[in-house]
Amino acid sequence: MRKKSNLLLIASLLLSLSFLLAGCSGEKIVQSGDTVKVDYTGKLSDGTVFDTSVGKQPLEFTLGSNEVIEGFETAVLGMKVGESKTVTIPAVQAYGERDESLVLEADRSAFPTDQELKVGMQFQGSSSIGTLIFTIIEINDTKVKVDGNHSLAGKDLTFEITLVEIISK
Repeated sequence: MRKKSNLLLIASLLLSLSFLLAGCSGEKIVQSGDTVKVDYTGKLSDGTVFDTSVGKQPLEFTLGSNEVIEGFETAVLGMKVGESKTVTIPAVQAYGERDESLVLEADRSAFPTDQELKVGMQFQGSSSIGTLIFTIIEINDTKVKVDGNHSLAGKDLTFEITLVEIISK
């Protein structure tokens, strides 16, 4: 009976040791505070690519510094160099839900008369929630309708992400 319990103890120790050694393989995983480089492709739910770093410079950012959307940062946490993953980020963790109160109509006279206004034009303005980028969405002779929502607000985003490098902590 003693031999059997000794064998079980040895087997248990060997198993524990193998787990410890596997965790000490030297492969670093991304943690908060790390500066990383990633390649990514962002797609809408219909498959339309809205942004990519492929064929360009990888995106470099520091986790925990609010440089990228919340869901993207969460997806990169725990990755290893060379690892790839595909994640879908709900709108609330991306650019938020659309806020119809940010669609405003202003008198045409509120805009400079020497500037030709066009649909799609963007400008910076103030709102009750701070400084926003507004996009002109409609123009007529007397009114200009603008939208302060990000163009990706209200949309779930799918990202294909590859961790290229962990630069520093």
